[in-house]
Amino acid sequence: MDKDSLILPKDFPELKNDTFLRAARGEEVEHIPVWCMRQAGRYLPEFRETRAGKDFFETCRSPEACCELTLQPLRRFPFDASIIFSDILVVPQAMGMDVEMTPGKGPTFPEPLKEPEDLQRLKPKVDVASELDYVFKAITLTRHRIEGKVPLIGFTGAPWTLMSYMIEGGGSPTHSKAKRWLYRYPEASHKLLSQLTDVIVDYLLGQVKAGAQALQVFESHAGCLGPVEFKEFSLPYLRDIARRVKDKIKQSGLDSVPMIVFAKDGHYGLEDLSDSGYEVVSLDWTIDPCSARLRTGGKVSLQGNMDPCALYATKERISEIVKKMLEGFGMKGYIANLGHGLYPDMDPENVGAFVEAVHTHSRQLLKRN
Repeated sequence: MDKDSLILPKDFPELKNDTFLRAARGEEVEHIPVWCMRQAGRYLPEFRETRAGKDFFETCRSPEACCELTLQPLRRFPFDASIIFSDILVVPQAMGMDVEMTPGKGPTFPEPLKEPEDLQRLKPKVDVASELDYVFKAITLTRHRIEGKVPLIGFTGAPWTLMSYMIEGGGSPTHSKAKRWLYRYPEASHKLLSQLTDVIVDYLLGQVKAGAQALQVFESHAGCLGPVEFKEFSLPYLRDIARRVKDKIKQSGLDSVPMIVFAKDGHYGLEDLSDSGYEVVSLDWTIDPCSARLRTGGKVSLQGNMDPCALYATKERISEIVKKMLEGFGMKGYIANLGHGLYPDMDPENVGAFVEAVHTHSRQLLKRN
């Protein structure tokens, strides 16, 4: 038995910085909290060194490796939250699909779903506790090793985004194979989306039981849907996930955790997203902060939304962009982040400048208010 399996999800160190959790709940803060999607990523030399020569999903299945990769950015930057290192495609794997990470190409499904009869290849019932226990172990180990420095976020891909990968067989500029299903096989599409939702609900509950202090649901492919398709094939399942996870957390006697929904390029659905049961709506950079505040009507906290490419600018320019972004969002119910993940060729020093600018400018703006 390895030492990690002896570490239990209890007696966690006390949380020292709860700024992120307070902002998610719309409470007062001393500074605006900040973290970055893909903050554990290839832009860090230590990340590349840890990952060198190892299969991607093999790394995902190692609690020790996931813990180390999650902690690396916290050693460099004063982030206000961490997110467990994992991948959204562990869910299709748990359902019985093969997924490989191909260098230079990204995730690949050797045998994607092509027609509705292919749904028979999926496990009818997934034992999430057994299939995804390596993620739960990684969360528990990280909660202990993070020593209460900042909260730990768990996450999942949303049903439509996962369905798209499972049918496309990987990334796609058009998602036309997956969208073909929506138009040609709506019943089979809803069957697959429901199946994914059931697994995701158990998966998120398992993450909270393991020690996750917040949850983010990534609807990364919202942008290829129109408003009508979004309301039929994405939104109902996002709502279902929020409602069922919250109910199950309550029934399990666990403390409630804030939930974040990130529907990339889904600005057409902002009003619906702010009414979908999540405490936080995360935004990409195509939405104006002032407009997002007006459209969400103060119902939710907001997260985002600097263009990741702004990190290619000088540190002075990054500071100006951050200041303007903070003024647009305001100082209450706001978590600073990028509008998507960090890219591999980004300079870690500029990431540090982004974090510092958020903390410095927000403290000054809060003093003024």
